[in-house]
Amino acid sequence: MVVRITSPHSLQRALNYNEQKCQKGKAVCIHSEGYLLSPGMMNFHDKLERLHDLQSRNERSKKSNTLHISLNFDPSEKFSREKLIKIGQSYMEKIGFGNQPYLVYEHHDAGHPHIHIVTTNIQADGKRIDTYNIGRNQSEKARKEIELDFKLIRAGDKKQAQLINTRPLDVQKVQYGKSETIRSITNVLDLVIISYKYTSLAELNAILKQYNVMADRGRENSIIQRNGGLLYCLLDEKGNKTGVPVKASRLYSKPTLAVLEKKFQVNETLRQPDKGKLKASIDWVLAKSPGSLKEFTDALLKEQVQTVLRQNKEGLIYGITFIDYRTKSIFNGSDIGKQYSIAGIEAKIAGTKKEESIPEKSQTSQTTVSNPRELKTLHENSPDEPGYDKGNLLQELIDHEKNINRVAGELLKKKKKKRSKNL
Repeated sequence: MVVRITSPHSLQRALNYNEQKCQKGKAVCIHSEGYLLSPGMMNFHDKLERLHDLQSRNERSKKSNTLHISLNFDPSEKFSREKLIKIGQSYMEKIGFGNQPYLVYEHHDAGHPHIHIVTTNIQADGKRIDTYNIGRNQSEKARKEIELDFKLIRAGDKKQAQLINTRPLDVQKVQYGKSETIRSITNVLDLVIISYKYTSLAELNAILKQYNVMADRGRENSIIQRNGGLLYCLLDEKGNKTGVPVKASRLYSKPTLAVLEKKFQVNETLRQPDKGKLKASIDWVLAKSPGSLKEFTDALLKEQVQTVLRQNKEGLIYGITFIDYRTKSIFNGSDIGKQYSIAGIEAKIAGTKKEESIPEKSQTSQTTVSNPRELKTLHENSPDEPGYDKGNLLQELIDHEKNINRVAGELLKKKKKKRSKNL
């Protein structure tokens, strides 16, 4: 189980997010704790008023008094609605919110089962429940206990507690005009930002573009770029931006540039153990001597490694990025090593092709001629053959004659006369 906790500034916004999902048939409010009525008997105002009443009892705490929690489970796990409610109740009890009113929503908008919980940290007496480091302390302890109590697949059993273990081909790309822009972008970001390990905006875009989404800093020297802003936009089938871009601050999870830059630093450390496995896969494919860059990328895809080639406007390839879906790590080729950059990969492929194209030496060039008669016999039909060169034959005869007349130095030395002992 993977837990995600956010503290939005607006209770109404958090509740509206889930209620809109319900209206579109992508979520259901399955439980209301601390309410007089069941979820099916309440409208939006009824649900909001109960929590808003508690928040109004602490006028000093006007911000960060709403909690929006999501409990995410492995795609292979299947739960009844009753079990999901029990898991939600157990979790809220363990983190100290058992006496607080809260709403539980079951969502059906992703490839894995998950529930959302909306509540407030303002109690009936107006006091706040301390939520400082709640994710690291109370929540982490509760998660481990619940995994054992309900026999869930443990997040610790998977590297980096992967939320979703899905191949890219199993995830549907966003199609402009066929789905709501903000909702579509949010769904993709919820998958990618949490699950993958990237250390730059370019690496993040390498995986986002697989779903027709792109993070954009804006035009050079634009107001958005100067202020450190970030836009998210949809891409068409040709990879061109389409539709109206959305500011990162408008999205519920607030995936702003400042937030991403913090993830860049963390991911730099987290992805290091994955580098060796990726290098081994690349070396394995190169050892098979691919005949072209396409053969290389196709072979890597069979190893669950996708290759993204970066090109300029003229179509010139200037970079290569590897997306390892096994470890959810993204690396630029040059970050792995110089030989894994696009120049190194192309040089390796070109070198392999050059070696294969070198013809074997002809029998003539390998034949050792021991005397001029053999040389004459060997070339007796040469004058009639195309490309015959008399000068070459004459040179061979001269060189061979020199070799025959060459005498070892030891044989040229004069023998010393032995002195007679009688003298």
